[in-house]
Amino acid sequence: MPLALAGDDLIGQARTGMGKTLAFGVPLLQRITSDDTRPLTGVPRALVLVPTRELCLQVYGDLAGAAKYLTVGDRKLSVTAIYGGRPYEAQIEALKKGVDVVVGTPGRVLDLAQQGHLKLGGLSVLVLDEADEMLDLGFLPDIERVLRQIPDDRQSMLFSATMPDPIITLARTFMNQPTHIRAEAPHSAATHDTTEQFVYRAHALDKVEMISRILQAEGRGATMIFTRTKRTAQKVADELAERGFKVGAVHGDLGQGAREKALKAFRTGEIDVLVATDVAARGIDIDDVTHVINYQIPEDEQAYVHRIGRTGRAGKTGVAVTLVDWDELPRWEMIDKALDLGCPDPPETYSSSPHLYEELKIPADAKGTVGRPFRPDAKRETTDRERERPARTRTRTRRRTLRGKPITGHPETAAEQTEQPAPAGEAGPENSGEDAPAPAKRRRRRRPRKSAQAGTQAATTPASAQAGTS
Repeated sequence: MPLALAGDDLIGQARTGMGKTLAFGVPLLQRITSDDTRPLTGVPRALVLVPTRELCLQVYGDLAGAAKYLTVGDRKLSVTAIYGGRPYEAQIEALKKGVDVVVGTPGRVLDLAQQGHLKLGGLSVLVLDEADEMLDLGFLPDIERVLRQIPDDRQSMLFSATMPDPIITLARTFMNQPTHIRAEAPHSAATHDTTEQFVYRAHALDKVEMISRILQAEGRGATMIFTRTKRTAQKVADELAERGFKVGAVHGDLGQGAREKALKAFRTGEIDVLVATDVAARGIDIDDVTHVINYQIPEDEQAYVHRIGRTGRAGKTGVAVTLVDWDELPRWEMIDKALDLGCPDPPETYSSSPHLYEELKIPADAKGTVGRPFRPDAKRETTDRERERPARTRTRTRRRTLRGKPITGHPETAAEQTEQPAPAGEAGPENSGEDAPAPAKRRRRRRPRKSAQAGTQAATTPASAQAGTS
């Protein structure tokens, strides 16, 4: 913080869950509000770039909360979020009203800047959060385009859990003699020491059964399950929901509204299991995540660090379980060697293996299901609306009409007429004999078939020909 408050460029490297957001957020807010030489005029003064929409909303919430009681003249300090998956209109309107701090994803920020709605010429502070993830997602060209539109006399801060070579090159190109800070010991492990890690070799067809047992372990709280593909994430979520677990999913095939709704339900405790792809592993800070399960192993050791970093945060303890399929063993050996985990050959494990129950403290009577299937919130909301709607009356006395007149021959109308009392002066028994007229049958108009029309024309053609010859 002292370096950031002094206005120096810096590179912050720390494991996930160590409070990097407030490490740059507090100095950022302090600098832009205390700079008397450049008063705030509603033109963005600080820009924070993040890789994902979920992280954008999280950082925005943290900065907005920290700036809640800060004022600029007679108005409050304004913080806004700009990210894809949402309509442009609301974000453009917020920029027109005046914004002091912008938190956004590279694609939408660059888009609005090129349209002229987002003014980058007045920036004095730039922050790149989770820079290595932006590199992995292919945002590096967009970031370079954004940096070219920002004044050179700015403060730049770059934060990341890992520091690959392209990020170092980016820092040397666009930063002014940055100070590199590592918030850990030089030889410390890449993962949290408070996270207990278990690795098992599992069969693909038995993984959901194993997870069903793991989710019943003693002391299990909020749990995140990671997969490599979007389809697998939805499949695992659906299967766990059928087994009675309160589960949600976050992946790229879902709309932004559905993703935000699932994360909100997970934060509030409405669901306690979240199945996600790596898009949700970066920077998402959710309290009290006790277990992380790798349904499929990640692509590399950096993704593994970010995945299991969802638990054991801020000094709390956590459990990370990784299920390795047979075809994933070569990649797991590389991850194990890079992180020095000491488990290159995981033990073969099934849902009925005794050591699984013993190591993870699973009750002996745990089964594959815990209750009735869990239904998503959307279905429950639809049911509630249907209950508020008045019930539709279904009787046999509905009147069928044709051109505004009742159809007397329809069975339902006939039944209605028989139930009505006879008019005055007419006795029911007198009209109930054999002389009583039968109700007229409804005549249906049928469209003649083409074949019948063709046959009729063929039959009339010789007759007309004979009439002509005669």
